[in-house]
Amino acid sequence: MTRPLRVVAVPASHPYVRRVTADDAITLHDDPRPDGAGPGVWWPPVALDAAWIRAHADEADLLHIHFGTESFDVAHLVDAVDAAHAVGWPVVQTVHDLDHPQLADGDQGRYVAQLDALLPRVDAVLTLTEGAAAEIARRWGVEAVVVPHPRLLGSDFTADTAPIGFAADGRVVGLHLKDLRPGVDGPGATTALVAALDLLRARGDAVTGEVRLHRSVRDSAARDEVRRLCAASDAVVLVEHDRLDDTALAAGLARLDACVLPYRHGTHSGWLELCWDLGVPVVAPDTGHYADQHDDPTVASARFAADGSALADALDGVLRAGARPGTTHRREIITARSAERDRVDRDVVRAHLAVYRAALARPRARPAPSDPTIQPARRPAPPAERTPA
Repeated sequence: MTRPLRVVAVPASHPYVRRVTADDAITLHDDPRPDGAGPGVWWPPVALDAAWIRAHADEADLLHIHFGTESFDVAHLVDAVDAAHAVGWPVVQTVHDLDHPQLADGDQGRYVAQLDALLPRVDAVLTLTEGAAAEIARRWGVEAVVVPHPRLLGSDFTADTAPIGFAADGRVVGLHLKDLRPGVDGPGATTALVAALDLLRARGDAVTGEVRLHRSVRDSAARDEVRRLCAASDAVVLVEHDRLDDTALAAGLARLDACVLPYRHGTHSGWLELCWDLGVPVVAPDTGHYADQHDDPTVASARFAADGSALADALDGVLRAGARPGTTHRREIITARSAERDRVDRDVVRAHLAVYRAALARPRARPAPSDPTIQPARRPAPPAERTPA
């Protein structure tokens, strides 16, 4: 194929998708805008629809599903994949999530049913870590191609201009709860952080916590509990603010000595990747495959128990391994990681192109269309909040 490979990516405008397809050999179809949607809104994804695919069959060569499946029921998604196959498009799916961060625990069955239906049906499956690939193989018998997460630090920043924070007397550990989406355990993570900081301070460490929360949240009861926990502790401060733009977010993270991820469930984290780009150590919960994203002593996982002991030990480890904000060492880490990202990101783009070309060249043997019976998933809040997750 001499012309660029034309891909309908769902969604095309997502920063992750733009990164992994940044090659002259790939052209992304613009996201069709849902009726009544404002600029930049792609959800629910219009392109993930059998009628749309049939109507635009001549405009693309391949369909790649990333995000947005939670907007539909299983039958709708199966119809879309079958329509893509019928018009000659191979279908690729990247499994970012094995437990969906936009859905509550009680709604995960709907998402798992989607994976049950789609993963054996699509032509190629990708995921972000070896641990997730092993889980996909165990649960669905499907071999997933592992492609690491690309950098998330915006193109406005370079290794020389990325913020490094400023020197402070004591260490600061951040906990960003954002809008308290279903996958975030605000009260549980805050409880564990307060207990962990109390333990570290009892050992003589000069460390405080900064809990951040959007003014507009999805769970007001959880917000009220977080406020109570913070007000009762002298180890943390609570900062409530509007959603930050990319520059303010990077500057805020760069101030931290470490960042704690507040997830109750999930699989991979874009937030972790942004911290990595900025040289900020991270402690994630011991769920999903967060710790597989980087093999480095500044990335750790721990059980977020109410006594805080495991989180305290993990924080102690990453704080010792990391670099203080505002130091030459922090800048050196950012510079080294930026160079590594350059190499890895090129490999990630090449891997996507190779998967696309192989899918187009491969004869497809697909299961017969099924007739799943499942209730439609409730419409989640805008998925644009997912990155960084």
